[in-house]
Amino acid sequence: MAGPLADVTVLEIAGIGPGPFCGMMLADMGARVIRVDRADAVTDPPDPRARHEILNRGRQSIAVDLKHPEGVATVLRLAETADAMFEGFRPGVAERLGIGPKDCHARNPALVYGRMTGWGQDGPYAQQAGHDITYLAVAGALHPIGRDSGGPVPPLNVVGDFGGGGMLLAFGIACALLEARTSGKGQVIDAAIVDGAAVLTAMMHGMLADGRWSTRRGENLLDSGCPYYDVYRCADGEYVAVGALEDKFFAELVDGLGVADDPVFGPGRTDPSRWAAIRRRLTEIFAGATRQEWAARFGSGDACVAPVLSLTEASGDVHNQRRVVFDETAGFVQPNPAPRFDRTPAGQVGVAPYPGEHTTAVLAAAGYADADIERLERLGAVRGGGARR
Repeated sequence: MAGPLADVTVLEIAGIGPGPFCGMMLADMGARVIRVDRADAVTDPPDPRARHEILNRGRQSIAVDLKHPEGVATVLRLAETADAMFEGFRPGVAERLGIGPKDCHARNPALVYGRMTGWGQDGPYAQQAGHDITYLAVAGALHPIGRDSGGPVPPLNVVGDFGGGGMLLAFGIACALLEARTSGKGQVIDAAIVDGAAVLTAMMHGMLADGRWSTRRGENLLDSGCPYYDVYRCADGEYVAVGALEDKFFAELVDGLGVADDPVFGPGRTDPSRWAAIRRRLTEIFAGATRQEWAARFGSGDACVAPVLSLTEASGDVHNQRRVVFDETAGFVQPNPAPRFDRTPAGQVGVAPYPGEHTTAVLAAAGYADADIERLERLGAVRGGGARR
């Protein structure tokens, strides 16, 4: 094992979206993450697509029937020696299954217990269904994203599920683990996407408070309102991103465009009443050359102009290649672990397991005898699967 969390064991109750992202973050940093998959997720033969589930990489997988008393007992026994555990059920479900915080802390008082939900453990919406976009909408994080010519634009699910959800929970677990090493006590982490998405809008709330942010989309510095912080279509139909906010960067932009003497780009560029004219001119200029031509022109300067690369193009960028931002050892492209540590670097990205692939190995490491493992499988409380059991 490699990475700063190499001495940490985490029990992950399988879910979707933010939970697996949290597990990936912890596993990437070296934690031993045991993913408790559903028993009915095991297929024979194993589904090869499971290897492409990047969010599940680096785990061991044990398949358990949480509706079977012996399955519940198995999870509680694993929790006895874990440092942390997390689940993504609606409030109250883990308690009904018998693996809630009180059940687990009765076995392991030092256990850090993370709870990943959209709305949180309490509040009038707590029991309602939702998705990333729902939580962003209520948190105020969706409304500002978009242009003045249309409605809000869903920012994939990176702001809610991953940034405001899974990463928030991973941060919470790391904080609680650090505290537990001093106090010797575990605690429960209530990580809600609506909370995390709201936290991510902290700067905008500050700008709103002092009159530097409008609640109208497409009128602000960072929401496509400002013409020198936007994307422009090139002659080949591709796009470049422009982020020349500061004076020195803007000066380099217009110099690189060869229009330093154009009065449109003269003093007063920060005046919103000038933005429409600046945008028209930039649109015209960038349409006159291809994305690659613009990238070559601005590639080594500080004009803050960059080609907008697709998911399939990003791994070929010279900077990303030099820093090895992406990995292909599993036979397909995926991002490498981040952030980077100089003394305890993360190891090579792990493979995503088949559900139940490590059932036998995990149970054996937990002290189960072969006969006990066979009995649990015979009862249907656990299942083995994959190429190795």
